[in-house]
Amino acid sequence: MRSTQVIAAVFVSGLATAGAAQAQDMYKSGVGGLYSGLNYTFVSLDNGNADADVGTLSAKVGVMATPFLGIEARGGFGVDDDRIGGVDYSLDNFFGGYATFNLANQSPITPYAILGFTRVEVEAESAFGSATEDDSDVSYGIGMNVEFAPNLSGNLEYMRYYEDGNTEIDGLGVGLQFNF
Repeated sequence: MRSTQVIAAVFVSGLATAGAAQAQDMYKSGVGGLYSGLNYTFVSLDNGNADADVGTLSAKVGVMATPFLGIEARGGFGVDDDRIGGVDYSLDNFFGGYATFNLANQSPITPYAILGFTRVEVEAESAFGSATEDDSDVSYGIGMNVEFAPNLSGNLEYMRYYEDGNTEIDGLGVGLQFNF
C-alpha cells in the first residue's frame, strides 16, 4: 500500500508540475521577467512640406510587471540620414519610458499596445548651417512579439514618437528581444 501511495503522490506532483509549466509557457516572460532588445526603425520625419525617411538603431530594457503589463526604457540614435533639396535631415537621438499592454496567449505571437513619453532630437543641416530641435511628447503604438525560442523573440512595431502642430515622427521597427 505504501508504494501505491508513493506512486500516486509522484503522479499527482508530475501533473501539477506539468500544469504549472504549461501555465508559465502561456506567458513569454513571467511576472518579474527581465528583457532587453535591439531594434532598427525606419523613421518618417514630416515637417510641413519636408518628408524625410531616416533610420535609427535603438536598445530597450524592461520588466514584465504582470503577464499583461511591461515597463521599459528605450534609447537610440540615428544611423541613416535623408537629403531633401540640399538639406540633410536626421534623428540624432531619442529616449523614453513606456508601458506595454500585452495580449498574453498560448500562441507564439503576442500582440501589444505601447504608451509612454519620448524625447527626440532632430537636426537639419545644409551648406548655410545647421539647426537642431529637441522636444518631448506622448508616444503610442502597436506591435507584436513572435517567439523564436524560449528566451528569444522577434518584434514588429509601429510607433508615433512625436506630434506637434505640423511635425510628426513615426517609425516602423523590427528587432530582437531577449528574455531573462
